[in-house]
Amino acid sequence: WMKLNLVALIIVLAYLSSYAQDKALSPKIPTIKIEVIPMEGASIRAIEAQPDSSVFYASSNGYIGFIRFSNTIEQTGPIRYDTIIPHFRAVASNGKNHYALSVANPALLYQLGPNGLKLVYTEVNPDVFYDSMTFFDENNGIAMGDPINGCLSVIITHDGGTTWEKLPCSKLPVITPGEAAFAASNTNIATADKHAWLVTGGKRARVFHTPDMGQSWEVIETPIIEGGQMTGIYSVDFQDSMNGIIFGGDWNDKARNTGNKAITRDGGKSWQLVADGKEPGYRSCVQYIPETNGKELVSVGVTGISYSNDGGLSWEKLSDDGFYTIRFVNKNLAWLAGNNKIAKLIINE
Repeated sequence: WMKLNLVALIIVLAYLSSYAQDKALSPKIPTIKIEVIPMEGASIRAIEAQPDSSVFYASSNGYIGFIRFSNTIEQTGPIRYDTIIPHFRAVASNGKNHYALSVANPALLYQLGPNGLKLVYTEVNPDVFYDSMTFFDENNGIAMGDPINGCLSVIITHDGGTTWEKLPCSKLPVITPGEAAFAASNTNIATADKHAWLVTGGKRARVFHTPDMGQSWEVIETPIIEGGQMTGIYSVDFQDSMNGIIFGGDWNDKARNTGNKAITRDGGKSWQLVADGKEPGYRSCVQYIPETNGKELVSVGVTGISYSNDGGLSWEKLSDDGFYTIRFVNKNLAWLAGNNKIAKLIINE
């Protein structure tokens, strides 16, 4: 009787272990559907998914608006400031209002709320160039831009976005000449609790970390490729205050898949390369898929869409369709944006 039971147990164990190996060997690739909404004449790098499954966006040709889940477009624009039509590459929402921030000089930050459109911050400087913005919570927000006078441009709000204040260079780490940020996907900043991580590229590829919404800072070296004009970190995302990922590469050598993706498990204090020398190469945006405990991620770029189900250690290509940026509503729905298009990514597992 013991013997029979033992044989049965061995068979069950053998089956389970082969099943586990199969699972480990073949990552379960989800089936996807991409629904493209044409946006002629617009390059769109700034989107924010909304709780009602719509997406808020701002474009290179001065438009801001929403696309509803039904694919209807509601937009305002082109916005004009004197004779300038702002080129937007950053947006954020905080549950009450929506914000759009332009690149180049002058920097123009608009608030869109129940009372319409309002300009809440401007900055005039030949070197001004904001890259990215986000909110910690409904009151506290942060935006970052390329360096001026030897430090990154960082503006902070504590009143939900009505007023913004620029941090003085005395509060921020010194930047290396030739170190800046890429306004590629509005994901140069990630937040978790009161932490924020800001990422750079160019001559240096580093992570600037604040544990207290911008009051104190530290800089961390990363193993991401640096030293070129278009090398470095293009995107950062954090699952929680300990686990995060950085992604990028070299825009001028998009096939290069070494030194372009790394993860942290200690809140950004140290970074380890993942899938080094394996696909994908250059990506401009990476995001954790919600409700997957940090296991599943998607990264996008002009050369396609890639998926990981092991926390970023390995990747599979989902599509050759090129996009700049992605944001998730939930684990089965995301919004993508790119050149002349916004799209819905439907993931059916």
